Amino acid sequence: MPAFSYYFTVRAPLQAVCDFHHDTSALKKLTPPPTIVQLIDIEPLREGSVSKFTLWVGPLPLRWTALHRNVSLHGFTDIQIAGPAKKWEHTHTFISLSQKITEIREQIEYEHKSGFWGIVTRLLFSKPNLTLMFTYRKLATRWYLRSFKT
Repeated sequence: MPAFSYYFTVRAPLQAVCDFHHDTSALKKLTPPPTIVQLIDIEPLREGSVSKFTLWVGPLPLRWTALHRNVSLHGFTDIQIAGPAKKWEHTHTFISLSQKITEIREQIEYEHKSGFWGIVTRLLFSKPNLTLMFTYRKLATRWYLRSFKT
């Protein structure tokens, strides 16, 4: 089963990183252009909450439903319960390195479907594309949390 990991630090306290990710607008802020996120039904992040959204990659809609588990100050896991992949489990882990620096660890386990959607996810979620997407997320997270710089 394919897996992907990406780690980075931000100059912000753990609570600020947690609050940023709990904001219902975080997905829009963290999605790189030219992909457009259409939020359908986003529940506040908590244990068992569900988010429904569509990722528009050009004219192609990727309809997605995510269930959130293991929600805490130190992160959460979103599990695709409906969407383009056969399996998608994305664990976000927040580790306080100091009062002003937090490490964010992104880990994804995923599997591709067969057929058309398998081709789409193999292209969109290739390791080079995931690296680009998470590099954007790193820069966006640092930008939105820039007020905590020392």
